[in-house]
Amino acid sequence: MRQKSLIPVLLFFALVAGCATSQQVRTMEVTGYCNCSQCCGWERGSWTYLKLDVWNRYISAGKNEGEPYTGRTASGTKPHTPHPGLFSLDSVQKPWMIPVRIAFFPWLLLPRDGTLAADTRYYPFGTRMYVPGYGWGSVEDRGSAIKGPKRLDLYYGSHSDALNWGRRKVGVRIEQ
Repeated sequence: MRQKSLIPVLLFFALVAGCATSQQVRTMEVTGYCNCSQCCGWERGSWTYLKLDVWNRYISAGKNEGEPYTGRTASGTKPHTPHPGLFSLDSVQKPWMIPVRIAFFPWLLLPRDGTLAADTRYYPFGTRMYVPGYGWGSVEDRGSAIKGPKRLDLYYGSHSDALNWGRRKVGVRIEQ
């Protein structure tokens, strides 16, 4: 009799638990960056055209110096900031925003991870991490100054947001 009543309880916990993934928390030095010329090393115009083509962007340093700057990450994706989606803690804290999100921003109903830049020798593309104060992110980029397992860059949509984050040491939860 007890085994029959135990089966629904076990099924409930199996459904609630979801997929088992191992997680670890590591203290990392986390820096904010954006797509601007100061953060990503590009400049307007090329000396080939005497800087007259100011509408074009070119890489200003490194092995690809002088080539057009596309704004894509090292994995080929377009960088983006995270947003929690409709069914999140943000919706519980601000329930008055639910009708506004549904009516005017339906693409924000689904959660999306932000873009992280890390050393891909330690964290391959697609590694998910949770950074307190930023949210969930996925490794999609690598930067020239990011060396080692304790460095991470967070993508922001504006330079002022990246400067507000600055550089911090935080405990990052890494999902593997």
